[in-house]
Amino acid sequence: MTTQHSTRRPLRAAQAIRGGQAGRRHITRTGVLRRQLDQIAPGVALVCMIPVTTAGAPGTRVMLLNDLAQPIGTPDAHRAAGRLIACAFPATRTTAHDYHVRTGDLVEATPAAPAALGIDTAPAAL
Repeated sequence: MTTQHSTRRPLRAAQAIRGGQAGRRHITRTGVLRRQLDQIAPGVALVCMIPVTTAGAPGTRVMLLNDLAQPIGTPDAHRAAGRLIACAFPATRTTAHDYHVRTGDLVEATPAAPAALGIDTAPAAL
């Protein structure tokens, strides 16, 4: 007995609809996070989250920076912003990340030297 299997690829229109829905979700999430971060610490442009270990206990150091890269906010504001970003992006606890408030982008902030300096350990990408 044979069964029929569909080998059709998803329709482009369906992919476009799903892409549009994902874009709207991103815009909505970015707007909500921007408003909440503005309530926590007005003027915040960047949230830096760095995992640290203090006396054997893991934790996260959070820095709130304005457009001029100056630190802003109180320690309570830093903790609240860290909890907000950790809830929005649950997989951000093991490596350093920067959240850009305007764009809603969460980027990995692993420090690296430029390949042109010759002090990096990884081969230069061509």
